[in-house]
Amino acid sequence: MDALYTAVATATHGREGRAISSDGKLDVQLAPPVELGGNGQGTNPEQLFAGGYAACFASALGLVGRQAKVDVSDAAVTAEVGIGKQGEGFGLKVTLRIELPESVDEATGRKLVETAHQVCPYSNATRGNIAVELVVE
Repeated sequence: MDALYTAVATATHGREGRAISSDGKLDVQLAPPVELGGNGQGTNPEQLFAGGYAACFASALGLVGRQAKVDVSDAAVTAEVGIGKQGEGFGLKVTLRIELPESVDEATGRKLVETAHQVCPYSNATRGNIAVELVVE
């Protein structure tokens, strides 16, 4: 694959540090959530992943909607990213909740969501590695 764009970010001090993109547009203080023993006073990697996945999936859904001539411009995607023990390390799981406009019937909406799941780079990167559940609302 030839990259059309490459994002670059640097994190220091792991989950208790800071993440900064090379252009300075992303600059966040990191902290583990309370549920993982942290103070919850910063953003955590799961939140960053959830935001990126939700935005990417929404863009993929918009693309497949335009191709199918179905207006999904008012759709909303919420990504829930869970982290937990997996073997000796940790693993992730994702639930994508897709809220489609009322004008989109259930069968068409499901087909668009499934197609977007094939198009979205995050979905392609996670396929076979992370359990991803699609919930159409």
